Order: sequence, then structure tokens, then C-alpha cells
Amino acid sequence: MTILFIILIVLASVILGLIVLVQNPKGGGLAGNIAGFSNQFMGVKQTTDVLEKGTWIFAGVIAALCLVSVFFISGRGGSVENKAKDVTVPTSGQTTQPNTLPITPVQPTPNK
Repeated sequence: MTILFIILIVLASVILGLIVLVQNPKGGGLAGNIAGFSNQFMGVKQTTDVLEKGTWIFAGVIAALCLVSVFFISGRGGSVENKAKDVTVPTSGQTTQPNTLPITPVQPTPNK
């Protein structure tokens, strides 16, 4: 399931990137050169509207996939309750000692 979400998110991201690159803020650019498709289609300005709607749709699809994937992609540790059970707390009779090496003082060398 994880691989499916990753593939869908990457695919939607690539398509969104292509749609954004085709657009030009002034209304020209590559948008009018796609297969001879001009800004006016059947007498109505369509290309920029389609590209703008496509941008919003694919941005929404990416956001929705990212949010929904959280519910389907499981973490490595499970739920919070399971993690809380794994934590061991020492009782009053048990003490833990840190693993430390004994410290030996360094002997100064005499000056000659």
C-alpha cells in the first residue's frame, strides 16, 4: 500500500510540475503551442482556464494523498499504547548502574 501511495504522489507531482511549466503569467508561452491549441477554442478562452483548474486539482490531489496516506502507512513501532507497554520502569528494589570505566589519575612527569 505504501508503494501505491508513493507512485500516485510522484505521478501527480510530475503532472503538476508539467502543468505549471506550461503556464505563463501573461497568458502566452507554451500554452498556445500544444498541438496547435490556441488560447481561443470554439471562440472561448479555454487553455488558461484548463491549466489553472488542472493546477488546483493536482495540488488538491497531492494534498489529499499525503493526508490519506498517513492512515494506511504503518509506522515501525505501532500505536502509542504498544510503545508505552515496552517501556520498563525499575521498581524501588532495582537500581541501574551506568557503565563507566574507573578513572585513574595521570602522574605528572618531572621536568628536567
